[in-house]
Amino acid sequence: MPLQPHMKLLSVDDHLIEPPHVWTDRLPARYRESGPAIVEHPRGEGRAPAEVWRYEGRLYPNIGLNAVAGKPPEEYGIEPTRYDDMIPGCYDPRARLADMDIDGVWGAMCFPSFPRFAGTVFLEGEDRELAHLCVRAWNDYVLDEWCAAAPDRFIPLIILPLWDVDLCVAEIQRCAARGAKAIAFPENPVPLGLPSFHTDHWDPVLSAAEEADMPLCMHFGTSGQAPITAPEAPMAVMIALFGCNSMYATADLLFSPVFHRHPRLKIGLSEGGIGWIPYLLERIDGTWERHRHYQNINHDVRPSELFARHIHGCFIDDEFGIQARHAIGIDNITWECDYPHSDSYWPKSRAIAAERLAGVPDDEAHKIVELNTRRLYNFGA
Repeated sequence: MPLQPHMKLLSVDDHLIEPPHVWTDRLPARYRESGPAIVEHPRGEGRAPAEVWRYEGRLYPNIGLNAVAGKPPEEYGIEPTRYDDMIPGCYDPRARLADMDIDGVWGAMCFPSFPRFAGTVFLEGEDRELAHLCVRAWNDYVLDEWCAAAPDRFIPLIILPLWDVDLCVAEIQRCAARGAKAIAFPENPVPLGLPSFHTDHWDPVLSAAEEADMPLCMHFGTSGQAPITAPEAPMAVMIALFGCNSMYATADLLFSPVFHRHPRLKIGLSEGGIGWIPYLLERIDGTWERHRHYQNINHDVRPSELFARHIHGCFIDDEFGIQARHAIGIDNITWECDYPHSDSYWPKSRAIAAERLAGVPDDEAHKIVELNTRRLYNFGA
């Protein structure tokens, strides 16, 4: 019985649905019209209008992407179209706390929804000053309102103005001083039109993250690319292959100069599972052994050693990953709930976690569901 009462489940991957006032309450008056706001959009005769985000005149229909908590699988869809299609815990922090209590989950780190999981929607902004203010407004909402509802239960995660390195550094420093604990960051910047991890472009940002001791959290899909195989392929193909994006990010980072230049940097792989890790590390180490001598990669440190020092993954119900936990590294595994998305087991998350960890010794289970997250994110008991 590994999940004893004193073990508190901390999820490193949940999501919040932004309420309509996040930007209208925080942007200067001159930007109220062009900044993000909820508007009604017709859906055809006999149907209630959809509530959609409007930003600089562009419409973004995903107000609650896959926010299906509380519905049976037979009623799942891509997303709700109105706030009253969702349970209040999706967008109200106090209602979220009540839902976490029902679920047996003590704490959570919540990724954005409208700005996308690493804030990349603001890369599309035509007015960079407005985009910068939008990033700051989201971070202020998280720090002042969402996480302030229960500072001992919500782990504050921020987004960055990714188009400007100096602004990124300033935002990390500003938010770290106010208690932020983690940074959402693209799993691969290149598809977004940004420089890769193999350049020195991101060095000031990575140094700022090191200095603040804030992990970069790379959620599946933050590159803007999904592992779909064909236009005709059902979405089930993409869902089954979610972990591939985390695999790509891991190989990319381990063969890059990132960890050699930033020896204290921490990376969290979000919603990618963990069962693939032992095989990929074996493959990466074998590649390094055979091919390092003629390539522009580090010749001295095995990639698996870098993984052990710098990268952690998370799982919901990865049974094979739990069996392979020692090959992954007990200290490199965290747990996620994924509320309110369809991968979540809400309201039975603690029961499912207890079932999955039934054969795991108490000390290891405690690390996986709570202690590793507290250590990696400096989130006190």
